[in-house]
Amino acid sequence: MDPTRLPPGFADQLADFRARAADPATPKVAASTILLRTGATGPEAFLLRRRTQMAFAGGMVVFPGGGVDPRDAAEDIGWAGPAPEVWAERLGLGVDEARAVVCAAVRETFEESGVLLAGPDDGSVVPSTSGEEWAEARRALEAREIAFSALLRDRGLVLRTDLLRAWTCWITPEFEPRRYRTFFFVTASPEGQEAAGVSTESDAAAWLGVDEALAAAGESVMMLPPQYCTFLELAQYGTVAQILAASDRPIPEPIMPGLEPDGSALTLPERYAELNAATAPR
Repeated sequence: MDPTRLPPGFADQLADFRARAADPATPKVAASTILLRTGATGPEAFLLRRRTQMAFAGGMVVFPGGGVDPRDAAEDIGWAGPAPEVWAERLGLGVDEARAVVCAAVRETFEESGVLLAGPDDGSVVPSTSGEEWAEARRALEAREIAFSALLRDRGLVLRTDLLRAWTCWITPEFEPRRYRTFFFVTASPEGQEAAGVSTESDAAAWLGVDEALAAAGESVMMLPPQYCTFLELAQYGTVAQILAASDRPIPEPIMPGLEPDGSALTLPERYAELNAATAPR
């Protein structure tokens, strides 16, 4: 896959953006979690395919994630792990916004995969999230009928933010009408919990090996540049533990794809072209 190729529909959006001479939309803050496990040939990631009728990235394969809910910033949420002030430094955000982004990453992971990075204390996670009660909790969260902080409080749980690692941040190109500033995190799927997708936003879900995802990208697995480039980065590590260790640092400068002068292709940091060339024979 060529990560600089304009994704389906982007050429029309670009033409419309230029015709209207419009100001770029303000990006909404979002969080996405790369849920990892060890497979037969190395690290695997949990992926969702967005329903084709979705206004943004319809039909694309993505990691669990979504926009920040204002209630994600609640100060009374049960919290374990690095303090919001530490996350603010790692993410380059204010304390309240960092708290909301981290909370959104955990909440969206639960909504879209059923994996819950929370437990009764700072040394454990819930052993299982299967069953009708947890399914109803996921539905209520997705419908915004309840706040995530209330769900945790009612069950005596705290966020295990120590299980998350900040990976990178991508900003949607300026000509896209729906724009996001998405913070990507990595985490190892807790033992005992089973990831299960399919929601109002996705119609398929599966674990896919990193090399397998790269080999299928642009063919049977349709991805946008952030997801593909993330897989290029993950492919540099042989184990989940190595990926988590590599992410023990503040996130790099946010990436916003630009455009070639003639509008024929996206521009990305040069390192992705180098990684893509090195990965091509896989």
